Amino acid sequence: MKVPPKYYDEIFDFAGQWDMPSKCGLKLIQRGDTTIILTTELYQDNPGSSITYTGGSLIKQVCDAKKLDINKITYIECNPDTHSKLSFYDEEMFRVKFDLQDGMPTNLQYEQLTQDEIKNLL
Repeated sequence: MKVPPKYYDEIFDFAGQWDMPSKCGLKLIQRGDTTIILTTELYQDNPGSSITYTGGSLIKQVCDAKKLDINKITYIECNPDTHSKLSFYDEEMFRVKFDLQDGMPTNLQYEQLTQDEIKNLL
């Protein structure tokens, strides 16, 4: 299952659970003073943790690495379409809202985006 490159501009290395070396697709989109961060699950090309299981740590790592103001981002997680017959490999995107506690994202809340919402954001 290869993830089509249309979902990301670069491969981002991050520390997953228990600091396990991990990878995700990353796309940054500037909308006014807000940066949309789109992280994409890479499935078999990711040797470590899933983007969903790293929680706020991945958000913080992207912001730190790309020098982004965590207060001015919209964070989206993408499970890309891999053209599998299995429905759980269909494309899904989730906006992740969070609280900040000592600069670290906590209390993550996932909201699945509709196709219209995806088009408007991206």
